[in-house]
Amino acid sequence: MSTIPEIILDETKPDSVSLFFNGNFEVMHWAHLKSQIEILTLNRKKVLFDFKGLLSLDTFGAWLLAHLWRNLEDKKKEISFTNCSTDDLTFLKELKNFEVPEALLLSLEQKQGSPLEILGKGTLTAIGKFHRIISFLGEVILAIGSCIRHPSSFRVKSFIKYLDQTGVRAIPIIGLVALLIGIVLVYQGVSQLERFGAEIFTVNLLAISVLRELGILLTAIVVAGRSGSAFTAQIGFMKLNQELDAMKVLGLEPMQLLVVPRILALMIVMPLLTVFCDLVALAGGALMSMKLIDLSFSQFISQLQSSFKPSTFWVGIFKAPVFAFTIALIACYEGLQVSGGAESVGRRTTRSVVRSIFMVIVLNAFFSVVFSILKI
Repeated sequence: MSTIPEIILDETKPDSVSLFFNGNFEVMHWAHLKSQIEILTLNRKKVLFDFKGLLSLDTFGAWLLAHLWRNLEDKKKEISFTNCSTDDLTFLKELKNFEVPEALLLSLEQKQGSPLEILGKGTLTAIGKFHRIISFLGEVILAIGSCIRHPSSFRVKSFIKYLDQTGVRAIPIIGLVALLIGIVLVYQGVSQLERFGAEIFTVNLLAISVLRELGILLTAIVVAGRSGSAFTAQIGFMKLNQELDAMKVLGLEPMQLLVVPRILALMIVMPLLTVFCDLVALAGGALMSMKLIDLSFSQFISQLQSSFKPSTFWVGIFKAPVFAFTIALIACYEGLQVSGGAESVGRRTTRSVVRSIFMVIVLNAFFSVVFSILKI
């Protein structure tokens, strides 16, 4: 029998799927095992772990299997074992809630390998992560649909609470950032355009850059750092304190209680915050314009009206709910991935903010290209 570890998937039974673990599940095969587990797609509710072909099992191999066991249980799968010794089963149970330190995981994943092997493993890992995100997206859409079909299941109090937390309380910081950005844009615009005697067109620069790009982008970044991180930390600590398990025991659906109100609240608040950011940035630009190029307020308004079309404003507003959905989705997903201890909460919160901001910038670039092609 081969000592190279492999996981064989058997889906011949209509109501369950079997996983056959063969070979040596040891630390030397860590990356190989991890990539195999990440690409597993289990569509049935019952999953059978068969250890008949398992030759050896060390702590790291057992942790991978225990981690797989826990993730499947989180997805409401029914797990059973066959050909598994009592000692191995006890070992797996002890490791289910143990979190391997991040530094150790990185050192294991960075072991030597050929460039092609590293590329292949990276590709498989990325596909696995993409699959999990898409699955979570599907669950969110189903939960929102369930709330639409059964309005009584929607938590109005939680929704209003998150409107306040993500919207009203974010106004001061967004207003301050927008004011400073408006002032800086006018100052830099005047310093460059005055060499050509075109200082008046600073107003055009301000209007188009703020209304089309910077207003929504700055708002999204602030919201990702402020509200997105809060979502991840809140859900993460609830998971560590086993509050999510308690909800399930009581027959409550965590997706409808925790995720849907946050996502919908942020999608409603973001366009309003974007409008506020636009107005404050333009106000800051107006003050700086009146000081630097001696424009009166009426002249500023007149130049502002002639500098952009209504579609310029609506482009920014259109992007707001898309960015809000993306930020809230990533934040809630990372919060639900928390496990182990407080260190995991910090790591997931950081990851949530970084990924949210990255996705906002990617989506903004995508929309810019699309709108340019459509000549909007």
